[in-house]
Amino acid sequence: MRTLNGRTDKRRPIAVVVYLAHTQVRTANGSELTCTDNISLNGARVISNHPWETGEMAQLTPLKEEATVRGKVVYCKKFGDDRYFIGLNIQGLSVRWPSFRTYIGA
Repeated sequence: MRTLNGRTDKRRPIAVVVYLAHTQVRTANGSELTCTDNISLNGARVISNHPWETGEMAQLTPLKEEATVRGKVVYCKKFGDDRYFIGLNIQGLSVRWPSFRTYIGA
């Protein structure tokens, strides 16, 4: 059942160092080195230095050997002077990042 805030998956406070980029970016220079704030079965909240628009497509590439995943921005909230929380909907995240199954209960 969907909760009042729209989430059905439990979020886990997992920080993973990732490269965050728009899906059109093809080089490491066009990506931002950052980290996740939390992860669930179908999404992640990521910290960014830049604002994102709802509906934009982003890709996350962990520094470790996991595959790049793509997700849709569902919100962007400013915190601090130059930081943003980006909420990404990533269907099947636990399938693409299998090492996180233990943490997110998959």
